[in-house]
Amino acid sequence: MRLEAAQHLRLSQEMKLSPRLIQAMEILQLPMLALHERIEAEMESNPVLELQETHDEVSSEPAPEDYGDRGEQALVVDTDGSATDDFRRLDEMTSEFGPAFANDDAPMPSGRANSSEPDRKLEAMANTAAPEESLIEYLQGQWMFVEASEAVKRAGDLIIEFIDPDGRLGAGLDDLANRAASNDDDQAITIDDLRQALPLVQSLEPAGIAGRDLRECLLLQLDSQAKAGLDVAVERQLVSDFLREIEMNRLPAIARRTGLTVEQIKAGIERIARLNPRPGLLIGQRDAPIITPDVIVTLDEAGQAVVTMAEANMPNLGINDYYAQASRDRNTEKSAKQFLRKNIRSAEWLISAIAQRRHTIFRVSQEIFKIQRDFLTLGPEALKPLPMADIAEKVGVHVATVSRAVAEKYALTPQGIVPLRMFFSGGTKTAAGDDVSWDAVKVKLREIVDNEDKTKPLNDDQLAEAIKAAGIDIARRTVAKYRGLLDIPPARKRREY
Repeated sequence: MRLEAAQHLRLSQEMKLSPRLIQAMEILQLPMLALHERIEAEMESNPVLELQETHDEVSSEPAPEDYGDRGEQALVVDTDGSATDDFRRLDEMTSEFGPAFANDDAPMPSGRANSSEPDRKLEAMANTAAPEESLIEYLQGQWMFVEASEAVKRAGDLIIEFIDPDGRLGAGLDDLANRAASNDDDQAITIDDLRQALPLVQSLEPAGIAGRDLRECLLLQLDSQAKAGLDVAVERQLVSDFLREIEMNRLPAIARRTGLTVEQIKAGIERIARLNPRPGLLIGQRDAPIITPDVIVTLDEAGQAVVTMAEANMPNLGINDYYAQASRDRNTEKSAKQFLRKNIRSAEWLISAIAQRRHTIFRVSQEIFKIQRDFLTLGPEALKPLPMADIAEKVGVHVATVSRAVAEKYALTPQGIVPLRMFFSGGTKTAAGDDVSWDAVKVKLREIVDNEDKTKPLNDDQLAEAIKAAGIDIARRTVAKYRGLLDIPPARKRREY
């Protein structure tokens, strides 16, 4: 066999994104609360980054001049168009290569010089909420004070480990016993230990915890109410024997088998409906998620939509003057100067990425509400079909950039706080030839169901005819699909006796 060396020329395309562009994409996609967390993390790791005077409550389109004149250390954000060029380059790459993005650079070292000024970074971190106690931690805290034998206590610890976030016991006792037996542990847990431990664990708060199915979960809550002196005999009978019939709305059949009146059964079902099928969610998720709008949309005197940025929700970042001066001072050690310049460059990239995020969200929102202006006065029923590609074309970016710009972003409007993504949907035409979005069709469907005769609810064919009577052509199968998406039960389950 003959071996020889040779040189060849080969042309190939390779996508390589700079760390700056990767950061810009990440910042654009982050929702407001996640952006705050990202900023806090950056401030913790980057000593030159600091909070400056807060923005006004709202502002129009953000401009580089908003950052102010900082003399020699002034931050000129995107005055050369580099950030915009980065996004344009990203759009081209997204079209050609898809979302396969590279990753770069390790975290930068942190440090801080002595300063007599207040540490805004520490103030921001001090205002961060502590992590919430998990359901398992909450139950373990109660279990510590339960009096039982050591074997039963160990069995209870094992049971608690297998309680899912909803509060259900996600494994049978036999399965738990087999798992315990497979462990190399001198202190084995038996099935008897588990059987003794289970009712003790089920006595913990919140009521209904460690139920093995929906029926047991509800019965545990009814038992808790009975111990408090409430009469729950009817509810216990309904949950124990008639959950399936209740689901199918077969109240007359339940009445025949129990001797109860339909009114008694309806009252019992109403009380059962107040129980919690997922008691575990009461712990660790007790507060509703906070939604912070990125944009505020109002109507001017001419009835046109006016979009402003909710700058009060956005920290105003800058570079510490002391460190900026030190990075240029001849007396600063070379290694310290390199460290400062690296962190200053990183801070400039972050500030530029946030400015570009504001600009992109602002432009996208402007174009959205030029088209969806009627939503501001009439609500969801006035939504028009709007493909994301149309907004991308108007703004001059790729569809993927628009998708990132509206992902988990919200607008404060006269109709309340709404997600920007809701304004993008397909649609159909009315009998008059006007465009109407599928979201508007859903609103009409909900309105018809809410106003129907509850003793004779409309089936899907009748609902389709009612929507057609409103001038919207729709098929029965589409009605069935949207009814499911809106969690509207079929006619037989909506009937009231």
